[in-house]
Amino acid sequence: MSTSAIGKAGPVEQAIIATLKENLQPVHLEVVNESYMHNVPKDAETHFKVLVVSDKFNELPLIKRHRLVNTIVKDKLADHFPHALSIEAKTPKQWSPEYTLEPSPNCRGGFGK
Repeated sequence: MSTSAIGKAGPVEQAIIATLKENLQPVHLEVVNESYMHNVPKDAETHFKVLVVSDKFNELPLIKRHRLVNTIVKDKLADHFPHALSIEAKTPKQWSPEYTLEPSPNCRGGFGK
């Protein structure tokens, strides 16, 4: 599953989805492009939130899950790694279909704002 403010997933978002599916075989995946919430050019792909639920996380502590997701995305997107990647990495036992991904807080500006 992908959610994009621009309606259609761009190449970075598509690459994140594809590589996480390939490497983690998730039972649930959400990738949200939150770039529109930040001071970036229109159609930017710089800020993402990811919810990935996978059996591959069963024996891993949270920090190792995050490192694994970061490594997978970084290996795929070496030249286009997002500025921000917020990760929720859960085991199937930790997740339920009723779970909703919380929206990120509003951007606090940057550039001295």
